[in-house]
Amino acid sequence: MSSNRKTAASRLERKNYKWIYLFLLPSFIVFITFYIQPIFTVFYTSFTKWDGFNKPKFIGLTNYINMFGNTAFRYSLKNLLLWSFIAAVFHVGFGVLVAFAIFKKPFGWKFTRAVFMIPNVISAAAWAMIYRFMFHDDMGMINNIIRKFNPEFHVQWFYQSPFAFIAVTLTWLFYAVIVTLIVLNDLFAIPGDLFEAARVDGASDFQLIKYIQLPLCKNAIGTSIIASITARVAMYEQIALTTAGGPGDDTMNLPVILVKSIMDLKYGYANANGVIMFILGLFILWLVNRLFKMNESVY
Repeated sequence: MSSNRKTAASRLERKNYKWIYLFLLPSFIVFITFYIQPIFTVFYTSFTKWDGFNKPKFIGLTNYINMFGNTAFRYSLKNLLLWSFIAAVFHVGFGVLVAFAIFKKPFGWKFTRAVFMIPNVISAAAWAMIYRFMFHDDMGMINNIIRKFNPEFHVQWFYQSPFAFIAVTLTWLFYAVIVTLIVLNDLFAIPGDLFEAARVDGASDFQLIKYIQLPLCKNAIGTSIIASITARVAMYEQIALTTAGGPGDDTMNLPVILVKSIMDLKYGYANANGVIMFILGLFILWLVNRLFKMNESVY
């Protein structure tokens, strides 16, 4: 009797699965059309000479050989490595610190959270222009404050090495509200019983953070690191509207090279850069997942 019930249940499940597949079909078509097909096109045309209008001409690995032989590309990889380290350690670290501070609910914490959100409502392009004027040598706020103490100080931040790299980094370094919100969400989701039990056992505030809060927020922190580093891989506005990759190649990165290649009608070379960006994104996702063991349950 029980076997007949199991058989009937399995048949009902298979019947329901057909409807599930039917409802998933539109999403699957959209995914194929707008994601898989463009990705395939990017990979294929990265091995071609293509101006975006005429038929692509297959040239093998020439685009990749030229790309790795390009000084600007090598500088962009070096800058990406430095920005990734800064993003993972300082950018995410700052966002986590703010999240832990807000979690304590000090006086005015709601106001602080709202104010901390404001810069992220403004577009990256607008922030780039704001910083461009803030760091201006003559009219900029930064240099005018410094000249109160050192009247001879004159630095063209976005146009002078090595200050350009620092200035570009400051355009995004402390705007970590997304990190704060992700981590704060996990902090508020921790059951209060855990804190009460730890307090009964004599745990200090530092021990609560070290042994309860940080381990239970590891997935949120890992997600924040992935989002932060991939944002550095795709960062364009902050550089294009301030330094354009200069001075020299001090602030060059892959999106700037990609856009410049498109403007020069070198679509095959541009897509080779796109493939490298895609691979870097997958590698970052894999690496952070392995380091933070994000597939394992935290409870």
